[in-house]
Amino acid sequence: MGAPLPVLFVSHGAPDLVLADRPAARHLQRLGRELPRPGRIVVVSAHWQSAPVGITGDARPELIHDFDGFPEPLYALRYPAPGDPELAGRIHTLLETAGVAARIDLGRGLDHGAWTPLRLMFPEATIPVVQVSLPRGPLTAALRLGEALGPQCDGDTLLLASGGTVHNLAAVDRRGVTAAWAAEFEAWLTRTVEARSPDWLADPAHWPETFALAHPSIEHLAPLLVAWAAAGSGRPGRRIYSGFECGNVGMGCFAFDGTADAALTPAGSR
Repeated sequence: MGAPLPVLFVSHGAPDLVLADRPAARHLQRLGRELPRPGRIVVVSAHWQSAPVGITGDARPELIHDFDGFPEPLYALRYPAPGDPELAGRIHTLLETAGVAARIDLGRGLDHGAWTPLRLMFPEATIPVVQVSLPRGPLTAALRLGEALGPQCDGDTLLLASGGTVHNLAAVDRRGVTAAWAAEFEAWLTRTVEARSPDWLADPAHWPETFALAHPSIEHLAPLLVAWAAAGSGRPGRRIYSGFECGNVGMGCFAFDGTADAALTPAGSR
């Protein structure tokens, strides 16, 4: 039996990351090589929120090009990973049993929050993928989803949560200059994940003043809470990458739970 899989949170950045030779892209490529190979992947992305929670059920999910204004080659990219209707059914049962209303969506494909990291980490596109939507509501709803998904993280299923550690597109700096508030929030978030619990992070009473700048809306932070809660132990996580794109787009990544954390080499921005 191979090494256990960690539960992962990754920042996916802009979809053209898959065309780039930049530190964040190289980190995701390296992460895919270092991980024990999963038998299946459950991905939760910031770019799908629904009520009830949605679960992709197609045997061949299409790619969703849910963006405008990017280089033309990006729209021609494909990621023909198979779906897993049986796994989708098991997830549906898990969620409903845990009191999380859910439905299987037979028409929904993989959005760029899902396929951007997947294409970098597992470019062969042979591992079955099921995407699960974020619930609508506060971060406590993301915690409940993660807790419900936790039992599916046993064995060779990789739970990959995809969002952004700092996500304020109005604050993008094309010069690549990172503002003090963005660096401060990223440092606070790392300290929090490495020393606290997911319940603590979900409580607005603990958020710093920089929170509203770093996350004008919470959907890019919510996947982090899903991953942390799914790991099940409530123990602190571990940062495995830190860096910024376009000045203030946080690209931090975290691993949670299990001895597999130790097998992942931390990477700073470089």
